[in-house]
Amino acid sequence: MYALHVNRCEVFLVSRLRVIDLERRDCCGTPPATWEDPAYSGHGDWSMLGADGCGAVAVHVDATPVRFDVPIPGELLARLTWRNRRGRTRSLKHVVDGRLERSVSLQGFYRLTSESADELAEVVTSALS
Repeated sequence: MYALHVNRCEVFLVSRLRVIDLERRDCCGTPPATWEDPAYSGHGDWSMLGADGCGAVAVHVDATPVRFDVPIPGELLARLTWRNRRGRTRSLKHVVDGRLERSVSLQGFYRLTSESADELAEVVTSALS
């Protein structure tokens, strides 16, 4: 999973998260007694991602550090593709000269094609070295 951020028409790779498992563990803290209690008190930093909300489940991840200084190159941005549940692929709309003029087509959760995931992995690897 890749977390992305858009700032002034530029798309940044914030973090790569690899799902380890979907099971609740001791590190998750005690289950909430009321709706006001945090769902995963042991994972306060990740609770903002909506674990156990909107149908999500507890997730343990291996993640790269959160950064806001790793831009996705404009030529890659134009090539990124996603596949929907029906198997159709789509690319980002509103990419002009390597810049994302409108971020609406990037909002939400989408499954990258394996080719696009591999290219984003190269961006992560370059940033970490």
